[in-house]
Amino acid sequence: MKKQLLLPILFFLAACQPSKIMQTWTASDHQPVKYKKILVLGVLTPADNELQIKIENHLAVDLYNLGYNAVAANQVFPPGTFVKGDSARAKAAIADKGYDAVMTIVLLDKKKEQVYVPGRVTDHSYYLRYGRFDRYLTEVSERIYTPGYYTEETKYYWENNFYDIVARKLIYSARSRSFDTNSRNSLAHTYGQLLTENLIKSKILFAPDLSDREK
Repeated sequence: MKKQLLLPILFFLAACQPSKIMQTWTASDHQPVKYKKILVLGVLTPADNELQIKIENHLAVDLYNLGYNAVAANQVFPPGTFVKGDSARAKAAIADKGYDAVMTIVLLDKKKEQVYVPGRVTDHSYYLRYGRFDRYLTEVSERIYTPGYYTEETKYYWENNFYDIVARKLIYSARSRSFDTNSRNSLAHTYGQLLTENLIKSKILFAPDLSDREK
């Protein structure tokens, strides 16, 4: 009975997971490197400029808090520095600032979908185990008389690449998905944490001592 009650809750919570790495690739010959200066660069359309800035800033802060000297592109480069197709200009700008690694965040696609939200999702196993029948009836009544509703949410599909500028090659790539929440700050924060954790898990980066951080 407990398992039957928990399954709908688990499926509901899994569907609500704000961000998720779908697949990753890592260069087979790569070993973790203590990069001195990492550029966090978002590649989104002008319509999503606000989201781009928030994601760049949050990921840069997440990496910085772990001891990496990471900088958001919007903090050091003027708008238009990284324009479509102008790779020579982009490479020159990066080399001039002394970056030895670049993390790109590319928005591949975004889709709006209608999602059904249940009125109540409650684990009643506590009441069943301890014989709280009166409390159980109250909770069930509240649940069945609290209607669900449909809401519109946006799914974002991302590609994240990590380039070693010194070695001149791609060493990490990931495809990921995130949901638009009520706050873009929240979306950017959870997404930044997700990428940071995966970069460490994939052995692209490791957390150095804070005393070794480059200023």
